[in-house]
Order: sequence, then structure tokens, then C-alpha cells
Amino acid sequence: MGRNAEAIQEGVAIALAAARLSVKNAILVGTISLDESFDPQHFVDAARAALIALADEQDEAAAAVSRARKAAWGRHTQPHGTHDYRDRDVRNLRRRAKQYSGVAKALRAKADDEAELRELVERAREAAWHDVEVNLQGRLRVEAMRPEQDPDYESMREARMQALRLVDLQKLSAQARRKRTLAAVAEDTADAVS
Repeated sequence: MGRNAEAIQEGVAIALAAARLSVKNAILVGTISLDESFDPQHFVDAARAALIALADEQDEAAAAVSRARKAAWGRHTQPHGTHDYRDRDVRNLRRRAKQYSGVAKALRAKADDEAELRELVERAREAAWHDVEVNLQGRLRVEAMRPEQDPDYESMREARMQALRLVDLQKLSAQARRKRTLAAVAEDTADAVS
């Protein structure tokens, strides 16, 4: 495998990881925050959109590198910075543009392949479930711990009590007020209708 093929393969792997993260976040938001059912087809569309967006980024990078290559051609002075290219950089810039274009082409091919998209969604679902599992295990470990098992129990007790007073009790009080307000509105509405 040549250098270009390896670079393209690495670029695709990195882009797939980014797409998987994007789909995983969409799954978590949709199923947990918005209380939606998990519909793989909905997330196949999200996976396709993520891959196409990443392919567009790669095409933009290829175009930018091509412009830099054209500007560098024939320039033989000393560069003034990292991205101040000269004629000696033209060959490398041409290779980078081809690599960016190759990654974009591979991502678009994956975006058109239903099996690839379903695989991406499944991996994202597994990653989302793993995040939920780790979070639950951590909460259960902390919330189910008995005082004699926690070496920091005494030193953290005051902070926990302050959090209870300032956060939990305030939230509970706000919920109770909201319930009373809703009940009063419902009662007024029922009286008005009667």
C-alpha cells in the first residue's frame, strides 16, 4: 500500500470516528433528552448527513491546498511562516490535495452504502449505550455507597448537606410550587367551564 493510500485510509478512519461520535450524540439526545424511541432509519439519515458534511470539509481542504499550491508555484524566497508555501512545497501540496480528495470520495461512497450506514449507526448505538452504562454504574456506586465504605464520607458530608439545601431542596420546592400552580389553574378552568 502506497503512502497516499495509507493517508487516505487513515483520514477515512478519523472521519468515521467523528461521524460515529456525531451519531452517538444524536442518539443520546434523541432517546434520552427528547424521550424518542430508537429508530435506526432516523439515525441512518443522520449518519449519511454526517459523512457528507465531512466529505464536504475534505473537498474544501483539497481546494484550499490546491490554491496554496498554485500560489506557491515559482516562489523561491524564504517563507515567513508555517503556511507560507514556496515552490519546493508544490509536490507535497499536490499530494495532500489528492489525499483530501481521496478521503472525500471514500466518505461519499460510504454515505451511499446502506450497509455501511447501518454499521455506523450500530457502532454509534453501542457507544451511546456504553456511555449510559458507565454513567449508571458510577451513579449506582456513589449513591448506593454506605458511609462506612466511603473514606471521604466525613470530609464531604458538609458539602453534600450544602448541596442538598441549595440545590435539591430548592428544586423540590420549585416543583411543588409548579404543581400547586397547575392544580390551581386546572381548578379555575374547571370552575369557569362549569
